Amino acid sequence: MNKTDKMTPASLSHLTEQLRRLPGVGPKSAQRMALHLLQKDREGAVLLGESLLKAARMTRQCVRCNGFTEDDICAVCADASRDTRTVCVVETPADMYAIEVTGTYKGLYFVLMGKCSPLDGVGPDDVSMATLTNRLQDGLVQEVILATNFTNEGEATAFYMQQRLRSLGLNVSRIARGIPIGAEIEYTDPGTVARALLDRHSVGNS
Repeated sequence: MNKTDKMTPASLSHLTEQLRRLPGVGPKSAQRMALHLLQKDREGAVLLGESLLKAARMTRQCVRCNGFTEDDICAVCADASRDTRTVCVVETPADMYAIEVTGTYKGLYFVLMGKCSPLDGVGPDDVSMATLTNRLQDGLVQEVILATNFTNEGEATAFYMQQRLRSLGLNVSRIARGIPIGAEIEYTDPGTVARALLDRHSVGNS
């Protein structure tokens, strides 16, 4: 234990450690954020804590698309104007939001809440694919758009989905490669995401 550890209040150390849970946040960044909140924005710190607690308690997963909602069914799934014949499959809620903001897609979604990673032992059944298969057998869906990322894991996920969906007799398509290989939908500009979606191609069922 160094001198800084000894002089740091336990509550501040705990806050710093919890901030490190955020993606891309290292020890120094976490400490900087914690100190900023306590030194310059105590009210913001309280509001942030209350918001996190409220979100953790009230947010659940939609029973139809697996995305985030405060009700049993999310706003997109409950929207009667959406095209129920098309389901776009994404890895995360962030990818869903990235596609939705383009304004070009009017169908429904399914969020896997993850991706297959064979090297890490993460298979199809670890990312809600069984739930997806059941979801697609409602007799309404005609096309499934595979909108996983063009990373190794995203491509593996799309491959597994193609295998699973062959027997359902659905038209399966893949978003176009307007999104660079290795890029993630969440961080791609809306125009590129929209073009990739519009230029999607059939991957066939054979």
